[in-house]
Amino acid sequence: QVHLVESGGGSIQAGGSLTLSCAASEDTFKNYAVGWFRQAPGKEREYIGAIAWSADITYYVRSVRGRFTISRDNSKNTVYLQMNSLKPDDTAVYYCAARYKLILINNPDDDWSQGYWGQGTQVTVSS
Repeated sequence: QVHLVESGGGSIQAGGSLTLSCAASEDTFKNYAVGWFRQAPGKEREYIGAIAWSADITYYVRSVRGRFTISRDNSKNTVYLQMNSLKPDDTAVYYCAARYKLILINNPDDDWSQGYWGQGTQVTVSS
């Protein structure tokens, strides 16, 4: 079991950058793949990408590919979501989720509901 805390959200103008953090207090965090999700008002939660547990393998959905970067620092039990060239459409509550030793991270329709989730952090991008 891991307990996740997201941070780093805020308000920013279009074109700007933000880095979100997903931190765990457990050293076993290194054994978890971590996915990032977002949910905009009135919309369903959207999977935007993930990083594998066993290597620095990442996956991004098309809407964020080339703008967002996921990385991890296992010495700090933290996964990061670097967001560049932000757009108003990126406005949402962002969540991270962890799944134990998940191998395949490139399926946006995969069920992460049984993973461990953080509380979310709000990102607001103004035009």
